[in-house]
Amino acid sequence: MSSSTSQQTTRAAASLGYWPVLLCWIAVALDGFDLVVLGAVIPTISKSGDLGFTDSSLTMASTVGLIGVGIGAVAVGPLTDRFGRRMTLISSIALFSVLTVALAVAQDVTQFTVLRFLAGLGLGACLPTALAFMTENARQGRGGSAVTRMMTGYHVGAVLTALLALWLIDAYGWESMFVVGGVVGLLTLPVMWLKLPESETYLRAVKYRAQGSTTTYVRSADVVKGGYLKVSIGLWVASFMGLLLVYGLNTWLPKIMGEAGYSIKAGTGLLLVLNIGAVIGLLVAGGISDSRGNKPTVLLWFGLAAGFLALLSIKLQSELLVYAAVLLAGIFVFSAQVLVYAFVGHLYPPEIRGTALGMAAGIGRIGAIVGPFLGGALVTAGIAYPWGFYAFAIAAVIAVLALATVPAHVRE
Repeated sequence: MSSSTSQQTTRAAASLGYWPVLLCWIAVALDGFDLVVLGAVIPTISKSGDLGFTDSSLTMASTVGLIGVGIGAVAVGPLTDRFGRRMTLISSIALFSVLTVALAVAQDVTQFTVLRFLAGLGLGACLPTALAFMTENARQGRGGSAVTRMMTGYHVGAVLTALLALWLIDAYGWESMFVVGGVVGLLTLPVMWLKLPESETYLRAVKYRAQGSTTTYVRSADVVKGGYLKVSIGLWVASFMGLLLVYGLNTWLPKIMGEAGYSIKAGTGLLLVLNIGAVIGLLVAGGISDSRGNKPTVLLWFGLAAGFLALLSIKLQSELLVYAAVLLAGIFVFSAQVLVYAFVGHLYPPEIRGTALGMAAGIGRIGAIVGPFLGGALVTAGIAYPWGFYAFAIAAVIAVLALATVPAHVRE
């Protein structure tokens, strides 16, 4: 019976083709869209004062949106473990897409902010669900590669959105950015309905659970029971620090480099190089993680991230060396965060994997709020260079220390 089940699972996996990979990649690309879109439209809204926005209310809308993303990530875990990956991902994208289109017709600041928060709930639910699906859909021993390849969609989505904004906002107004983002999500839904299967691993876990004497439902507390408490705390701290670095650097790198004496053009170019490094890192990190193990790879990645961030605090005379240092920082900073997700997928069993990923992503989103705030505070104090890079390097070191407490494997 087990042999027959194994053969059926192998045939099912082979028949999946590239559709699940592509559709989960698109789901993550929507997260990349959301990373950039508000930053792309803020200068236009700030200048025009549309909807009655001021700089302070724009900051509030941005923060409230991130809070919604964090809540969505935490809340979706038990839902995807109870109702499945497929329907949860489709429902999350539907919610985000409809509300993102609605942002284009908001009548005032309050409506815009509320819609941004609600859209964040849907978006926050997408990433943990897609991560759980890809972890379970990956070939044995290839979970790290599957997750890191999928996460390239995040940075590709961010870059494409930034390029689109250069043309679309001047031609059709800032509202058009939200229309395009929402419509892309809506167009994805029928394809997902037809082409995205349920996770075989999830279905087997449901079957085994149903054969038990009682039916149990997943709760968020399940990821901190017994030996999982120490594991979860270490991973949460690392996820928090990882997204603090991702959002802090994306927000403030050009400004910090400007304080170091580099031109605005150079600062913008360095931001592009940083994200190019992110894509390179994601393509490389997964394979190394699969061959060398999740824990040693993520420890090495955060350690190297700390080193290259500290290096940026030194005023380098060669422009080529500056770009090289930023590229290397991008390679290790961004993929280190994704390796945390891969590690989560490796350590927890299928019945609580979605919950564990949701908690890690949700707590990480708090870091996504703290990172830009920390950078802004250092800029305001006039010490962003070099102390901004020292602060980010320390965050990476804290992630290393937290992950060092997490075992490489968890025995059931």
